[in-house]
Amino acid sequence: MIVSRYFLEAAVTYTQNMTIKEFITSRITSFGHALRGWAYVLKTQHNAWIHSAVAIVVFTLGIWLRLSVPDWAILIITITIVFTAEFINTAIEAVVDLASPVHHPLAKVGKDVGAAAVLVAALAAVFIGLLILGPPLWAKVITALVGA
Repeated sequence: MIVSRYFLEAAVTYTQNMTIKEFITSRITSFGHALRGWAYVLKTQHNAWIHSAVAIVVFTLGIWLRLSVPDWAILIITITIVFTAEFINTAIEAVVDLASPVHHPLAKVGKDVGAAAVLVAALAAVFIGLLILGPPLWAKVITALVGA
């Protein structure tokens, strides 16, 4: 508890001693780091390409089906969770590779568990997508077949 209080007080003091310009500059720098991380994932992780393609299809279908605001909120949160899991998994893999350049059973466990987190998020996203997009899509298909 003492350690966390010390760091909190240090962070507050550091922030209080910053000028507005320094604060804004540090935030811009932080966004730059985050955007480089995002770009790294999109450049190097093939599953992120799949997540991106599926997200584009889901957004396109959502617009075409004129989803409700609550449905959009659920889809956006779900897509965000999948990408977050992918980003965290990529970070875990990089740190494990740095810490254990030689194959080690625990390094494998760390990587496998990170990958499992992405798998769980992606499977949940598929089910949520089917629950939200399935009924209105099915209704449009039936209407198109009956009306034809």
